[in-house]
Amino acid sequence: MSGPLLQVRDLYKCYRGPRGTRVDAVAGVSFDIAAGETLGLVGESGCGKSSVGRSLMMLPPPDTGSVRLEDVELTGLRSDALRRMRPRFQMVFQDPVSSLNPRRSIGEAVAAPLALHGQQLDRRAREARVDAMLESCGLEPAAVRQRLPHELSGGQCQRVSIARALVLEPRLLVCDEPVSSLDVSVQAQILNLLQDCRERFGLTMLFIAHDMAVVRHVSDRVAVMYLGRLCEILPSAGLVTQAMHPYTRLLLASVPRRGGHPARADAGAHVGADVSFPLPATSASADAGDVASPLSSVAGCRFRDRCPLASGRCVTEVPALREVAPGHQVACHHV
Repeated sequence: MSGPLLQVRDLYKCYRGPRGTRVDAVAGVSFDIAAGETLGLVGESGCGKSSVGRSLMMLPPPDTGSVRLEDVELTGLRSDALRRMRPRFQMVFQDPVSSLNPRRSIGEAVAAPLALHGQQLDRRAREARVDAMLESCGLEPAAVRQRLPHELSGGQCQRVSIARALVLEPRLLVCDEPVSSLDVSVQAQILNLLQDCRERFGLTMLFIAHDMAVVRHVSDRVAVMYLGRLCEILPSAGLVTQAMHPYTRLLLASVPRRGGHPARADAGAHVGADVSFPLPATSASADAGDVASPLSSVAGCRFRDRCPLASGRCVTEVPALREVAPGHQVACHHV
């Protein structure tokens, strides 16, 4: 296969809000993910990150746009054809406990995809596959195989969810905020597990999160999203020194630094417990106020009401993602 493993073009997903209002959760999102790469998708709550992930999984499918996995167009596939494609792309959900059937044992939960997708394995071979995957995810098979989800901790349940997603040996793994509901001490363990699985199984990942430090740590590139649109895509190594979009800089400046105070965008700062973020200098700061309501249809740039660079052009014209450096795209009229 030539080209990216996953190609997303002009993705739209809309919902109906109160009194028939239209909510544009995803509005024209486009990106590629190369084989073996991890793309981090970050933004404030309600920006449409999870809607992007679910649209890629066809849960439900997008309203319009193209999603190509290994040169196969997923949108518009009939249910039987989509089922045949399912083993190639799997998802890890945000809440590990509720994503597992409370009536199924851990062994049954991990084995379910094998039976669902017609893997021709006898009982002994199926149990061996399940045990090997549980062990790869840091669990002792004999200790957890017969237990129910409520008998495990949140971190253990997330390990089970990862094992269930990987038992079919997918090419693409979509992780929808997989550590946001876990204790901080457990988050690092799950992140390390995902990194190990990526290398061991040759995974390509879309990692969705709202924590800038986490996304920078696990991703090769970072895509920043605001109210259904992508603002910026850049290499994670240059996230804190090369970020150009005012919203990306606002997110970086909002990360608490040591001592519990927010970092300022106009001064070098070290934020997070373990990661240093020397923020680039800027002449103006974005407004850290409330996010605009997704219920209101916004013409032009959706960030303009919080942006220090906004002009009349931003009111009428939607900024397109354009390349400002190799591998670095920004959607801003004034950058």
